[in-house]
Amino acid sequence: MQTYFESRFALSPNEGKQLDTQALRDNFLMEKLFEADAIHLTLSHYDRYIFGGVMPVKETVLLSNPENLKANYFLERRELGIINVGGKGTVVADGTSYEIDFKEALYLGKGTKEVSFSSADANAPAKFYINSAPAHQTYPSKKVSKAEAEVVELGSAATANHRVINKLIVNSVLPTCQLQMGMTELKSGSVWNTMPAHTHDRRMEVYFYFEVPQGQSVCHFLGQPQETRHIWMQNEQAVISPNWSIHSGAGTSNYTFIWGMAGENLDYGDMDHCAITELR
Repeated sequence: MQTYFESRFALSPNEGKQLDTQALRDNFLMEKLFEADAIHLTLSHYDRYIFGGVMPVKETVLLSNPENLKANYFLERRELGIINVGGKGTVVADGTSYEIDFKEALYLGKGTKEVSFSSADANAPAKFYINSAPAHQTYPSKKVSKAEAEVVELGSAATANHRVINKLIVNSVLPTCQLQMGMTELKSGSVWNTMPAHTHDRRMEVYFYFEVPQGQSVCHFLGQPQETRHIWMQNEQAVISPNWSIHSGAGTSNYTFIWGMAGENLDYGDMDHCAITELR
């Protein structure tokens, strides 16, 4: 088992708008999340958010405790959200076993000491996409199936943004300290996500794109509404969105993405909307 851990420092809007293509990618994009029997983690200094991927194939993979956290164990002062984007797998948390199927979620509360990941079938391994935020209180761990999600349908085919939002780990489904996660599925023929765009100064966000067909890509937009930039992304890649930035995208086909947020406000509707005609 191998753990890969890196940090990404926070930038101001003035610094962000001066970055060239490679610097944008170096600061905001996580290109590789899944590797056989390994964990890939990135710590963003925006709200000290951690995101990454675990793909157990032949081994049971343990959630490691990176030295950078200065903790006795990973979830000593953190909470964790998990969404499986691969084959059926199992997460064992302090002796309790949770079977997590494709597009199902699991929330683990602060104080969970031992976490392990395994796959039911090495030929169709689980791919556990994980997000973690600092936590001040312990809430019960809970599995959330897709049927238990709060579902909202938005957009239309006419504006190429017909999509279904599955709120999985949000305070209307289960209590958390600050972590929120969900999954947005775009309908066939629709390519735009989070459009009209918005910012929310009270929390940061990370997008993870998957189910991007082979040979297709997603162009992710970030930056202040009047200073937008873009990053071309491939399947199973993730991108950081600072609290001062929009987070929107358009694909060359439809796709699915997981959004994860942390900050001081758990109100999902807390958004500062940006008129489409005012974007620059």
